[in-house]
Amino acid sequence: MSAAAQHDPHPLRDRAWRALVWGLIAFFLVNVGLLILAVATNSVATRWLGTWLPEAYTTAWYVSAWKEFQLSHVLVVTVVVVFSVVFLSLLIGVPAAYTLARKDFRGKKLLTLLFLLPLMVPPITYGIPLATVMYQLHLAGTLPGVIIANMIPALPFVILVMTPFVEQVDTNIESAARVFGANTRQMFLYTLVPLLAPGVLAAGLLVLVRTVAMFELTFLVAGPDTQTLVVALYYAVFAAGVRAGQSVDAMAMIYMAITVLWLLIALRFVNPTQLVSRVKEHPAKG
Repeated sequence: MSAAAQHDPHPLRDRAWRALVWGLIAFFLVNVGLLILAVATNSVATRWLGTWLPEAYTTAWYVSAWKEFQLSHVLVVTVVVVFSVVFLSLLIGVPAAYTLARKDFRGKKLLTLLFLLPLMVPPITYGIPLATVMYQLHLAGTLPGVIIANMIPALPFVILVMTPFVEQVDTNIESAARVFGANTRQMFLYTLVPLLAPGVLAAGLLVLVRTVAMFELTFLVAGPDTQTLVVALYYAVFAAGVRAGQSVDAMAMIYMAITVLWLLIALRFVNPTQLVSRVKEHPAKG
């Protein structure tokens, strides 16, 4: 018997399993690709009924969608909401992650669990009570209300991402900064923040992509003038009235292009392996 056969007693079964897995992946990707291709084709088709390809092509539907759905205003609202959520989440989340990583106190595990709940629970389950409170406080339909609603899952996400980055920073560096006279604020701004810059960038970009795609919470608290792009797309599809399918597909392509663009930017600067928490190893005492 050859060494290869001894090493792999079931080569045919392993090959069949790999072929099945890759076949399922290819089937999924082909279906997604064809779906996107159909939407993209319909968004530039003058008419497409009962034929393999449209009779003619035009970009007029993009102009129509931009005017009909007031996309210039929607994009401004989306940018304001997204960058406000990113800035506030980092401003609060980075110090909170530092506290959780460096301090031991009673109830720390319970507090960590509470931070993780918005990430583990579907947004709609706490979104409805949240929207009720927002309406009672007259925050629903306002930009601050939309920003606060989107921060509820974004802030725990920043803390979850930043905590392992803080744990990887040697505490001796902080001690050395204090020895040379740095107070807490100076130590944090001039020593820790530069070391945590990759984590801050990763958390910020991932929160940005997540907020652009956040539908449930934004839908529940947004008003006619505070809709983000994903909510406006939903109303374009399901609101009362007759709309050309090509115009809706054009808006869907605009939304997908913006989302993919931000995702590619995030992947350009963020290494997903950096987001895996590492167990701190302490040297054994001799």
